Amino acid sequence: MQLTISASGNNVKAISYLLAKNPNNLYERSHKGHLIRLFYNKFTDSELKVTIFVTPDSLELVKKNSNTYDITHYINDREFAVSSIFCSLIRSALGTALNGQPKEEYEKWVNHVFSFTFSFGPIVSKLSDGQIKNLFEPLGYEVLISRGEADYSFSVKSKSTARYLSLKGETTLQTGLRQLFVLIPVLDNYKHYYIDEKEIEKLERYGQGWLEDHPQKEFIVRQALRFKDVYNSTQKDTKSKNEIEQDYEEAAVKVRLNDLRYEKIIDTIQKIEPRESVVDFGSGEGKLSARLGFISGVKEILAVEPSEIAAIRALKRFEKAKYQEGFLSPTPMWGSLFYYDETFKNKDIIILCEVIEHIDEDRLPKIMDTIFSDYKPAVLIVTTPNKEYNAVYEMEEALRHNDHRFEWNREQFQTWCHDRSQHYPYELIFAGIGEEHEQYGCPTQMCTFIRKEVNK
Repeated sequence: MQLTISASGNNVKAISYLLAKNPNNLYERSHKGHLIRLFYNKFTDSELKVTIFVTPDSLELVKKNSNTYDITHYINDREFAVSSIFCSLIRSALGTALNGQPKEEYEKWVNHVFSFTFSFGPIVSKLSDGQIKNLFEPLGYEVLISRGEADYSFSVKSKSTARYLSLKGETTLQTGLRQLFVLIPVLDNYKHYYIDEKEIEKLERYGQGWLEDHPQKEFIVRQALRFKDVYNSTQKDTKSKNEIEQDYEEAAVKVRLNDLRYEKIIDTIQKIEPRESVVDFGSGEGKLSARLGFISGVKEILAVEPSEIAAIRALKRFEKAKYQEGFLSPTPMWGSLFYYDETFKNKDIIILCEVIEHIDEDRLPKIMDTIFSDYKPAVLIVTTPNKEYNAVYEMEEALRHNDHRFEWNREQFQTWCHDRSQHYPYELIFAGIGEEHEQYGCPTQMCTFIRKEVNK
């Protein structure tokens, strides 16, 4: 996956100062297991051509203990295509140009317009050629879309499905790169359903000066943030900067679903007596476990996670929080629901927050039998996506994440929970988490299993 920046005309050598990259040297860095290289193909008084490309570590990508970019447990074309991942990998290398902060003597070139051609690929996108052109042509680019030849020894197809884009137009380097860093993720098939403040701030900053007036603004923002109500179709009037910032802030509140899950779980635990011992299965980077550490009455938190990388990040999170007043540091543990461990027996609360959908359905009954018959928690809290709500996200994919083995609608989840409780002395309480849709319910569904002899 690569991006080539070509420019012609007078003073094009100034672009090297905007990039802060010496044309006589090869730029080479390793980032999360991937190799990023930048070099100049051409560098004359009137022509410049520079290419930045990423070489994924294909061996590391298939290792279960990979220390590379931790996106999904399974290899897919995103690691080899120009996508939002590609942008995140090259952002540091192009940081000076993106921020418009070269050395002081070259600042005058930041706002200088050059005749550019931006070529990048391969891209793997469900958008049609026409939709792609509608993204770039309003910005003044001449758009050329090509496909590679598919040279198979047997008859399958003559053209590759991967496409390559070439954008020719006059712009500043900073504006051109910022447009790419906003629009390349829009082309990306993969969708992110958790948008934090950094993503919103980046879209606002990179979109300044061109996104406000783009005829596809609503589509771009919806695709970039993957939430359809960020901009209402009736709000097409020109807005002040403060009003735009307010839109982004409101969007962040709507889509911060992880926080809502944690708040709901914590609110539930605070009403449980006793709550001295808590087990957080699949604790990941420790975001929920760290919050559990501030609940009064909790005396033991076991943060159980099979991924070594995630567990190390959790440990660092706990270290940062341990000096805060009233914080009980969780105990990180390697563990899996597939293996019995008597350490987890007879705890007050076990939590499975967004865990079960990552397990094959036919393996779930055995896991739940172990929890109910062997571990026997006083309370079990389970959260999982509500598949019906995917319609609100306008999803084209069947599942919200590549690593989900299934997703259930509300009826399926409730039936499954009732079936589990038939053979064990547990009562059930169901709840929704997140903004409720009249037809599709809430994005996350939760069930609290309470042992009948426990004081509710």
